[in-house]
Amino acid sequence: MTTNSTPSPQLTASGAPRAGGAGALAGHTVSRIGYGAMQLERLCADRDAAIALLRRAVELGVDHIDTAQFYGNGFVNEVIRDALRPEDGVLIVSKVGADPDPGGTPPLRLAQRPEELRASVEDNLVSLGLDRIPVVNLRRTDTGPGLRAEGHQAVDLDDQLAVMVALRDEGKIGAIGLSSVTPDILRRALPAGIACVQNAYSLVSRDDEELLRLCAERQIAWIPYFPLGGAFPGWPKVSDAPAVTTAARSLGRTPAQIGLAWLLHHAPNTLLIPGTADAGHLEANIAVGEITLDDATLAALDAVESRSNDTTLR
Repeated sequence: MTTNSTPSPQLTASGAPRAGGAGALAGHTVSRIGYGAMQLERLCADRDAAIALLRRAVELGVDHIDTAQFYGNGFVNEVIRDALRPEDGVLIVSKVGADPDPGGTPPLRLAQRPEELRASVEDNLVSLGLDRIPVVNLRRTDTGPGLRAEGHQAVDLDDQLAVMVALRDEGKIGAIGLSSVTPDILRRALPAGIACVQNAYSLVSRDDEELLRLCAERQIAWIPYFPLGGAFPGWPKVSDAPAVTTAARSLGRTPAQIGLAWLLHHAPNTLLIPGTADAGHLEANIAVGEITLDDATLAALDAVESRSNDTTLR
């Protein structure tokens, strides 16, 4: 496993055509369609199947994988370590700000304090088998779904960025990203150098247009998570939008593929990390890069009503 320092704009380091074309992340060229590894924990009883799925992703042109130590309490990171080879040139992105909490609901706990962020990076380095993680996202709780920081977990951004910059200076991480943040938080963080932003965002939940525009202006990669909505009860689902199902029928695609294709068309700095534990779904996600949306279809999709997906867990 290594960073992809020498791929061409058209091909990954392993020689596969780029899934979705070429994008930029932390000074590296990556395929615009990557892989979010969270769902690999569903294969914890079949490690060989998890490894095979990652190998298939690389064959299909994926060279950007998103992970975290709290995915499967280290299982997902360990599978990534075992599945990937240096010649694959895959850019690994992890995140800190939460730690595993096996048996909890959800099975993670916030870990926002500077010493916890440092410990989480160290845990990721060990489970991934790396000396340096190319990109690490600081997952805050300013917006979007999930837990909210309270009490001693409510930590000032400057204190968090100080330890992230120190870890970068020490060579333990290559670049800093942010997750679940507002435009004001991003503006405050810009002097530290921000490579990417991950927020919950989809065709039917577009609260973060201002943040997306700011990322585009600053050449910061925009990496939406939950890109199809519906991750929690009451959330809007991309597949429920009539304009999406109409486009899917017209183009002979699935509603999920249309929702992902719209994200790629909507902003050039968008990188996708759809996750799955199924090889067929993986291939369908990669095929999104082949979808062309004409002006009329894009206009119909752009007109879909957006609803908030800000769900707080306690």
